[in-house]
Amino acid sequence: MRALVIGASGQVGASLLAVLRARGHEGHGTHGTHPAPGLSPLDLTDHAAVVRLISQTRPEWIFCPAGLSHVDYCEDHADEAFAVNRDGVHAAARAAEAAGAGFVFYSSDYVFDGVGGPFAESDTARPLSVYGRSKREGEQAVMAACRRAIVIRTSVVYGPEGQEKNFVYQLIRACRAGQGFRPAVDQRASPSYNPDVAAASVELAERELLGLWHVAGSETLDRYAFALLVCREFASTAPGSRPSRRPSSSRRPPVRSTGGSTCARRKPPCAPRSAVPPRAWPPCIASWAAPERTLTVVNT
Repeated sequence: MRALVIGASGQVGASLLAVLRARGHEGHGTHGTHPAPGLSPLDLTDHAAVVRLISQTRPEWIFCPAGLSHVDYCEDHADEAFAVNRDGVHAAARAAEAAGAGFVFYSSDYVFDGVGGPFAESDTARPLSVYGRSKREGEQAVMAACRRAIVIRTSVVYGPEGQEKNFVYQLIRACRAGQGFRPAVDQRASPSYNPDVAAASVELAERELLGLWHVAGSETLDRYAFALLVCREFASTAPGSRPSRRPSSSRRPPVRSTGGSTCARRKPPCAPRSAVPPRAWPPCIASWAAPERTLTVVNT
């Protein structure tokens, strides 16, 4: 497989390149605002540049984890969020269709309103936030533009990454700086290990399992509980030390998205060997935590 990863400097993108190459595929990657060795620069909102790159690299599959994912930033910059998460990926999906390539788009559990769950692929999307709406409209645009499309919804992606910006890194930095960390107790999710998300993505493409898939961790818990589990694995903490609870920001309704954690139940053929759904948190965190066990967690 010749593959193009748009957004290969991010956590899912970097894992995708690693998985593709480990499985014997040819992988080419791009970066946006975070350059990385061996990656080509690409602005997803420059539609002409996207078309040129696809024409030059002639991929058989395009994986697009690039996008704006900071929920509060998207809320304050709605035009930019839709320009990237909807319009940019739509242009890329159209170019993929013209080139005869398949297209994999990454969406989020934020397309749901968080009432009930865990959510299946058949559940109705009801996004509450700008970010969720931009991702939902991106899903629809991709499915309309490309016949060989795969849309993957995931939830609180974590794991090793060069930019060190995911939830676990934020927790580690805050605690090491003695600032404490206040994860929300009313936001539930299915934390998803980025190497597992990447492995599932590649397997879905290899097997041409098109359509909408939920690829998320097999356990559902709130962010506070997840933070406690992370601290337990990454640190030797003093008795009673732990992150502080807090409700979601009062700026907007809480998004208590749990995400879908049952991809394999959608239809019998959906079980790409061991990759879908990704593993529960314990083996993933444990396999990653060993070099980072000097973390000190403080009370706030």
